[in-house]
Amino acid sequence: MDLSGWRVAELRDFEEFDDKNEDAGAALKYAYESLPAPPVTYGALLASAAAAAAPDDGVDRISSLPDQILRNIVSRLPAKDAVRTGMLASRWRSLWRSVPLVFTDAGLLPECIKKPTWRPSFGDAFGINNAVNSILKTHLGPFRCLQITCCYMDMDRENIKQWMQLIADKGVQELAFINRPWPLDHPLPATLFSYTSLTSLHIGAWKFPNTAALPDAAAFPHLKELFLSVITMKDRDLAFLLGRSPILETLTIIASKTDVRISLVSHSLRCLQLGLSSLGDIAVADAPRLERLLLWMTQRRRTGGNPFSRIKIGNAPNLNMLGYCHLGQHELQIGDTIIEAGIKVSPSTIIASVRTLALEVHFEVRNEVKTVPSFLKCFPNIETLHIRSMKVDKPTGNVKLKFWQEACPVECVQHVKTLVIHEFKGSKNEHAFIKFIVERALVLEKMGLVLCPESFRCSETTLHTRMRPFLKINEKRGSKNFKAIRLKFPSTATPWSFRMGVDLSCTDPFDLDSAF
Repeated sequence: MDLSGWRVAELRDFEEFDDKNEDAGAALKYAYESLPAPPVTYGALLASAAAAAAPDDGVDRISSLPDQILRNIVSRLPAKDAVRTGMLASRWRSLWRSVPLVFTDAGLLPECIKKPTWRPSFGDAFGINNAVNSILKTHLGPFRCLQITCCYMDMDRENIKQWMQLIADKGVQELAFINRPWPLDHPLPATLFSYTSLTSLHIGAWKFPNTAALPDAAAFPHLKELFLSVITMKDRDLAFLLGRSPILETLTIIASKTDVRISLVSHSLRCLQLGLSSLGDIAVADAPRLERLLLWMTQRRRTGGNPFSRIKIGNAPNLNMLGYCHLGQHELQIGDTIIEAGIKVSPSTIIASVRTLALEVHFEVRNEVKTVPSFLKCFPNIETLHIRSMKVDKPTGNVKLKFWQEACPVECVQHVKTLVIHEFKGSKNEHAFIKFIVERALVLEKMGLVLCPESFRCSETTLHTRMRPFLKINEKRGSKNFKAIRLKFPSTATPWSFRMGVDLSCTDPFDLDSAF
C-alpha cells in the first residue's frame, strides 16, 4: 500500500459536536450548500418542453419514438418524476428502471436543507427512509447522481448497511452521504470504499471506520472531487483515503473535528480548500498542478507549543490564488524562510505565479499591519487583492500613510488592478492603506469597500461625513484608469461558498458579495 503521495502529519480528537449549538448548524449549512447541483432540474425541462411544444391535436408523438430516445428523456428527470412516467402509457412503464437516474432525498423533505438542525417527526423520517429504500431496491442502476442527505441514519442501522450494499451495485458517479442527526458514535459503512465508479464524493457527519481493516483493493480510481464535512478521523484515515484517489483534483474539508495538519505531495490536486477548522501545519511540499489554496474562517491550532498555524509553500509553480491568510493566526513560510515584518525578500521567497491574494488583517493592531508589506513583496504579480478588515477589541496604535510609503516600494503593488476591502469600518488606518494603494498602484482599475453593517448603522448624513475623506482620494491617483470607489453593504448572509471555491471557472471566489 503506497501512501507516499499524501501525508497527514496529525489529527487529534476534541469535544463532540452538539447538533443543538450554532456551530453545528453552521457546519451542516455549509455542507448542504456545497453539494453539487443535480445534473437536471424539473423546471428547466418544463421550460424547454414549453418552448418546443407540439401541435395541440392530442396525438401522442413522444411514445412512438425509439426506446433509446425515451430512455434519454427519462434519464434527465428527477427520480420521482422518472417513476411517474410509467403512468403515461404501457411503453413507458419499465423504462425508468434501466436508465441512469438522478435521486436527491432533499426534495422529499426540504426543511432538512433550510434548517440543518431541524428534527422531523417520526412519520416524516420514516417516510423519507422508505422512499430511499424503495428507489434503491427497484432501480437497476446506474445512478448519475445520488444524494442521501436527509435520512435519519439511526432509525435502522442494518437498513443503512443494506443501502450501502445496494449502492455498490448501481454504478453511482456522484454521491453525497450526510449522516443525520449525526450520531458520530458509529462509523461510516466500510462498503463505501468499494464504490470504484465515483467521480464526486461528499461525506458529512460521519466517523471514519478502521482503515486498517479495509481491503488493500479499496480505491477511488475515478474520483476527482472530495468534500469532507464534520468528519471524525485520525491521521492515517485521510492519508488512506487520499492515497487511494490517484486523480483527485479538488479536496475540501469543512468543520473538521480535529486539528488538520497536511503535508501535500500530489501531481493531480488543483484546489485545496479548508474551512471552519483549526489548522496545525499545512505544507504544500510538491504540488505542481495546485492552483488554489483557500482558507475560510480557520483558527490557529488547538494543541502544540507554536500559537500560529504554519502555512508552508514549497513546490507549487501553478499556484495563482491564496487566502485568506490571517496575519494574527497564520505564519507563512516560503521555502525555508518564515515571512515576517521587515524580512529581506530574495528570489527564494518570491512566488510570482500568484495573481489573487486574500488577507485577514487587524488594521488597528500595529504588529500585524507591519507584516502586510512583507506579504506584498513576496507576491509581486498580484492583480486582485482582497483584505478582510477584522474587528479589534484592543487597538495598539495608528499606522499612517508614511509607513506604507516607506515600507512598500511601488513594485509591491505595480500589477494590482482590483482592491476589495471586506467588512470596512471606516478607520483612519484603513484610510491610510487605501490612499497608499490609490497613489502607488499604477494600473488600478477598480476598488470596492464592502461596509461592515455594525460600523455604519447611522443616518445618511453621518455616513457622508464619515466617508468625506475619500472624496479627495482621487487627487493623487497613480492610475488614469481608476475613477471611483464603489461602496456597498454585504449582499448575502453567507459570506463564502465552498462550491464556488472548487469551481475553477470562477475567477474570484472571494468576491461573493459582488463588489463589482
